Amino acid sequence: MVDSNQNGAQRAELEYNIMVKWDHYMLLQIKLFTGRHHQIRAQLAHIGIPIKGDLKYGAQRSNPDGNILLHSYHIKFKHPVKDEWISHYALPREANPLWDLTRLYFLNSKPNTSDKPNYY
Repeated sequence: MVDSNQNGAQRAELEYNIMVKWDHYMLLQIKLFTGRHHQIRAQLAHIGIPIKGDLKYGAQRSNPDGNILLHSYHIKFKHPVKDEWISHYALPREANPLWDLTRLYFLNSKPNTSDKPNYY
């Protein structure tokens, strides 16, 4: 994206796995190691995988509702006061055929985690 020697450059790291491949789309599992502004959008676009509907980062067309198909299915963080791990799962609720396939995928598979998922 930018040369690490460039003035003001900051490390931006993520890891991704392809969970499912459909005809024209993929469901990715992304693990962030840093949290830069638009990091997921920019890094996926850089490797030729723009997010569906994300015109700013290379998608061919927008979605009818103007949203991009980026969703946080699982978030885990350490509580700043209690020093306990907090973990939440959420399936996408928007009406969209790809979100329908995503919900089916997650409801028919076990998450790759030791936490017991609570779907919202």
